[in-house]
Amino acid sequence: MISDDTPREYHFHGTINDMTDSSKGNGTSNPFGGLSIAIVDPGQDAATATGGPSTIRSAEGRVDAKVVIVGSGPAGMTAAIYAARANLEPVVLAGSAPGGQLMLTSDVENYPGFVDPIQGPDLMAAMRGQAERVGARIIDVDVDRVDLSSRPFRLWARGTEYRAQAVIIATGASALWLGLESETRLRGRGVSACATCDGFFFRDREIAVVGGGDTAFEEATYLTRFATKVHLLHRRDTFRASRILIDRARAHPKIEIHPNTAVDAVLGDTKVEALRLTDTTTGAERTMPVDGVFIAIGYKPNTDAFRDWLEVDPAGYLVVHDETGSRIDGVFIAGDVHDHRYRQAVTAAGDGCKAAIDAERWLEAQGITEAATSTAW
Repeated sequence: MISDDTPREYHFHGTINDMTDSSKGNGTSNPFGGLSIAIVDPGQDAATATGGPSTIRSAEGRVDAKVVIVGSGPAGMTAAIYAARANLEPVVLAGSAPGGQLMLTSDVENYPGFVDPIQGPDLMAAMRGQAERVGARIIDVDVDRVDLSSRPFRLWARGTEYRAQAVIIATGASALWLGLESETRLRGRGVSACATCDGFFFRDREIAVVGGGDTAFEEATYLTRFATKVHLLHRRDTFRASRILIDRARAHPKIEIHPNTAVDAVLGDTKVEALRLTDTTTGAERTMPVDGVFIAIGYKPNTDAFRDWLEVDPAGYLVVHDETGSRIDGVFIAGDVHDHRYRQAVTAAGDGCKAAIDAERWLEAQGITEAATSTAW
């Protein structure tokens, strides 16, 4: 029996259906659908696996693992699936808002294996359920700080210390938003931060792109493949984008550039219908009818906990060595936390696969796990 004041961990199993997470006693909706929840006694040790120490919670409340994966988007969940199938018994520190950017996405049509569109949260719930089924241990906590100075590597999350022989960092990157209530309300209903993900849904529609850098101009040009007209909105009269991109957009018959234009609100009840705009020089307000708006003001890589230990590029993304490695042996990197070129669910999943295989082979080389007699992949 677990007393009321004992820290609890929630493990998810089962199929995707609607349910309420009543085990927390607050009746809050479970974002992962009908994944049943089992409460694990923190003092209970996991079963020992062949080839090295199992995932064990020590008497001091410390968790020891062969592999700790930080992040629970497509990269983190795929890494967890591959690591679990290799008998590495991975611990996944999923974050307090698990699932990554796909949790904010409605129809996903470009992830292989689904004839019909799948909702982003449903896709992530399926990945999580699969990872749990093959043996990954997933804990919804944010990493507060890390110490990567020596092995075992040490990570702290919500008062618990996790020690790992190898670490896979798959914390992703978060899109920057305008901070409007209406923008949040209509996210996934015409508001998007990914043209390559959602541009297809706006075929023969009039849309807007907000931003003034390379990303905004690239996305505006890309969206001309689908939209009848693309309005590029920027609150200043100068742009941070490269000259070639600006010239290309200005010459495109489908793109209209609106400098000195700020978005005050996204209008519409159940979907985007228009934007309320303000001229930043005169203060004049106007309404622009559009069917969608793409926010392209940048991304923030989720690297704060690792910046003191690993290399970051000028944009703040982690630097990868030899596919998935870092400058620290035993620390691997996967997904959008380093990739600001593609930023797709399928490329992140591929990264997670590679990182798990690299971690497994590295642990074998260190003698921490036994070499597999047959591949688990």
